[in-house]
Amino acid sequence: MILSNQSLNSLPDIISKPTYDRRALTPGIVHIGLGNFHRAHQSWYLHRLLEMGLNHDWAIIGAGVRPFDTEQREKLLSQDCLSTLIELDPLGKSAEVVGSMIDYVAIEDGNGPLIAQMADPVIRIVALTVTEGGYYIDPVTKALNSAHPDIEYDAANPSTPRTAFGSIIAALKIRCERNIGPFTLQSCDNLQGNGDILRQTIISLARMSDVKLAQWIEEQCTFPNSMVDCIVPATGARELELAKQIGVDDQVPVTHENFRQWVLEDAFCAGHPNGRKWVLPLLITCMVLKHRRFVSSTQVTRS
Repeated sequence: MILSNQSLNSLPDIISKPTYDRRALTPGIVHIGLGNFHRAHQSWYLHRLLEMGLNHDWAIIGAGVRPFDTEQREKLLSQDCLSTLIELDPLGKSAEVVGSMIDYVAIEDGNGPLIAQMADPVIRIVALTVTEGGYYIDPVTKALNSAHPDIEYDAANPSTPRTAFGSIIAALKIRCERNIGPFTLQSCDNLQGNGDILRQTIISLARMSDVKLAQWIEEQCTFPNSMVDCIVPATGARELELAKQIGVDDQVPVTHENFRQWVLEDAFCAGHPNGRKWVLPLLITCMVLKHRRFVSSTQVTRS
């Protein structure tokens, strides 16, 4: 069964499906870098909250700035931005379809659509998964590599940047000028002090073209540190075939281990899903899911 909104109810019963009305979701988060790691973490956690009837104004809009992202965008849009997560457990396998992402920004030179989306007042968090080497940090000085061609280009062309960081700065400039207010910048990469690293990259790059804007960003935006933990393999032929064996034709399924953890610093300048009450519901949900997972694992193993 080809994965889409229309086919959800026709998927095998062993695959958990969204129970919330995806048509009623509105965005609150832009996530740059829609690889497997994000879809097994932030996207899944938000999906669990949506399942509890919470935070329907915090859906995710995907984004990217690399050639790879164009192909990923086409695949996800063709299946209504749904993703199948397949949990690999010693007791078997289980699967669920995650529906917390509702759109994917068009990818263009100069990143105009991305900048416009992040400048929209409804966006309160901009999150990134760009890998450890994606922050343009000099390995010796540990500061921003200001001599990198991409950084030099963005500093000279701040309204038509190449990088995700230049695009974020361009969007924040619009929000500052229009008195819209800041958003939280959230790194989802598995790096120690990832929020601090992201702050350094953004503010250092902004200073290269607009010192006043850099000061505004430093004073108004927040960059929470976080820790994420889950083994999420790359998707290849084996994972595509595994999804079909379970009963779904997903172009970009995600496999992951039966453990995940995500710890976040409470530093969100524009709010976050469900205010300060979101942690307890998630813990309860994880406990329930652990029971449901083994039931599903048994079903899949027997099939």
